[in-house]
Amino acid sequence: MSSRLMNASSSVSHFILLGFPSSQEMQLLYFGLFSVAYMLTLMGNAAIVCAVQWDQRLHTPMYIFLGNFSFIEICYVTTTVPNMLTNFLSTSKSISFVSCFAQFYFYFSLGCDEGFYLCIMAFDRYLAICRPLYYPRIMTKDLYTGLAIFGWSCGFILFLTPVVLISQLPYCGPNIINHFVCDPVPLMMLSCSEDTTTQLIYSTFNAIFMIGTFLFVLCSYFLVILAVLRMPSAASKHKAFSTCASHLAVVILFFGSVMVMYVNPGSGHPVKMQKIVTLFYSVITPLCNPLIYSLRNKEMLAALRKIFKRRKTWNKTQKAMEKLN
Repeated sequence: MSSRLMNASSSVSHFILLGFPSSQEMQLLYFGLFSVAYMLTLMGNAAIVCAVQWDQRLHTPMYIFLGNFSFIEICYVTTTVPNMLTNFLSTSKSISFVSCFAQFYFYFSLGCDEGFYLCIMAFDRYLAICRPLYYPRIMTKDLYTGLAIFGWSCGFILFLTPVVLISQLPYCGPNIINHFVCDPVPLMMLSCSEDTTTQLIYSTFNAIFMIGTFLFVLCSYFLVILAVLRMPSAASKHKAFSTCASHLAVVILFFGSVMVMYVNPGSGHPVKMQKIVTLFYSVITPLCNPLIYSLRNKEMLAALRKIFKRRKTWNKTQKAMEKLN
């Protein structure tokens, strides 16, 4: 794909990501804040992945999907945040043509995978709550393994078309992107010619994916809520609502901010708004997700406490060994 991308650019070999123009002191402050946010995001999502991996009680489809979703979040933030942090300390703020479109591809492919995983998790909750007697027979190991693979692969397959189309646009200069990521909207604005066909295909692709997945999730949880309301036990209702509330909070955070930006890229959002909304779903949402899922889930909290206790025991053993040596 890299050779095709290079051929698409006759005069532009790199782009300038302006990021958040400000004084050097503010750049250092941004670097510190986003470094902390990035590390907390990695730690929070990695803790969920480790809890699902190490605790046998969490080896169920719901937690396996959650572990995969958290790992996608780790990959998702890593496609953009390290480069953004580098640019805070850099004076050139440049990114090569190929690297820019590679970031574009992985960033949005993983974003699509997040959307698919939210659908998969909603489908799993629908089966578990609305079809509890049939759930063990339907959600077999083969099915949830297939769904996990489907969730990972679909975004990478589907987003090849938009990336290739936009990379084939003529870029003659200027090469300055007033953003902190290689976002398709400012990239299309930098093209020498206004290709309405590519914009239409891209907008249609986004609208079908985002609205389709969002409606699937909402319909699934609507049926779940109806089933929960019919439950006779108050404890069962509370447990089901607690799980669904966590999932719905993540759904609203993810789809709400993404739809604002990408369902209609030609609507001319102000640059500051583009950056703030993109920052919200690319940095803030992955940071909040581990808190949303863990704080409202007793089983996950118990697994995390178990990990931390194991970590403390390991540290004490290491210190004891060091003293003996």
